[in-house]
Amino acid sequence: MLSGADQPGGAPAPLSARLPLLAGIAGTHLAKRARQTLVAVAGVAVGVGFFLAVSALMIGSQNDFIETLIDAAPHVVISDELRSPPPQPGLAAMPGAAIRLRGFKPRTEVRGLRGWPQIVAAAEAERGAIASPSLSGAVTLRAGGREEPLALVGIDPAIERRISTIEELLVAGRLRNLETTQGGVIIGEELAGRLGVGMGDIVGATSARGGTRSLRIVGLFGKGRGALGAASGYVLLREAQSLTGQPFVINRIGVRLADPARARESAAALEARFGYKAESWQERSADFLALLLTRNVIMYSVVSAILLVASFGIYTVVSTAVTDKRRDIAILRSIGFSQGDLQTVFVMQGIAIALIGVVAGFALGTGLMEILGSLEFTIQGKTEHLPLDRSPRQFLIAGGASLVSATIAAWLPARKAARVDPVDILRGAA
Repeated sequence: MLSGADQPGGAPAPLSARLPLLAGIAGTHLAKRARQTLVAVAGVAVGVGFFLAVSALMIGSQNDFIETLIDAAPHVVISDELRSPPPQPGLAAMPGAAIRLRGFKPRTEVRGLRGWPQIVAAAEAERGAIASPSLSGAVTLRAGGREEPLALVGIDPAIERRISTIEELLVAGRLRNLETTQGGVIIGEELAGRLGVGMGDIVGATSARGGTRSLRIVGLFGKGRGALGAASGYVLLREAQSLTGQPFVINRIGVRLADPARARESAAALEARFGYKAESWQERSADFLALLLTRNVIMYSVVSAILLVASFGIYTVVSTAVTDKRRDIAILRSIGFSQGDLQTVFVMQGIAIALIGVVAGFALGTGLMEILGSLEFTIQGKTEHLPLDRSPRQFLIAGGASLVSATIAAWLPARKAARVDPVDILRGAA
């Protein structure tokens, strides 16, 4: 009689021919231990389902936060600062000399970006990039005997609305009102409340250089709106230059790129070319990104532990089968099944449990994501839903990790089955 592992002439059958027989044996073992098999499948399904739900929630909130960082402000900000100020001329003329400078007076320089039109042109040379020059300064607003400081920013509304989300954050007025209203200013609701003014009211503004003029409120942004601070305000660029006494001066250029991921490289290139400090959105948000990285490590550690616990169920099922089927294993070995065949039988059991559990886990995870996605929260009078990441990447990670852990969990006891000596088993059973 021919065994499932041999062909006529004693040559071993190819693996493709033996697999159906080996799979049938594995299926028979699982069917006869249906209760343990179902418990192991349920463990994998629960692990995969909660992995998908937790990762969808965590990664979704992270992506939403990063998108907010990217959209709320320019991807690259060039300011009239130098990361490494030039050395004193005396030290530069005699490098390494034992000299000491005393009594020198710092030279008063007009702040601003020299040659800013060339910087704008260089920034916009990258395909899809938009550069917006602006001027920031400090002024004091006065209304009804009250005074409040204001960080004033002069902008070109037509360009600014293309590189930031200021327009979307306004609760009253429009950004274009700065162009249509002489002396228009946009401030926060909180500051307007402290001054006791509202839309259309006129406030006095005084700069540190002594410039004074009247401004009309043409827009308001709400509390806690992204990067807009409570003491921030926006006027037309030429109004800011006139009020602060800095005609034709620009001290900040915001750049929006077609690909935000290139912000770091673009900032480095602009800073190396012109010398002025250029910060990418990654550099400005480095602390937040570091926190997100730490959170991801914690999240994947926890959910991976869930999948690892689920693999113990597979190990238990396969290990019990190896113990209970020692006599059957000896018989299979005696009729020609190799050690590799026996390992394959028990590894197939683990993979089969994992596959069924992964499919059930995908269904469970999808259901949990639908429940989480249907939850509604009211934030500042606006209905919001939980941001979820439903990308195939999470399904691939969950399924792949489950199959790998299941294979390892089944392979460990399968090695024990392959080392069974059929002579000792059959002699002991005689």
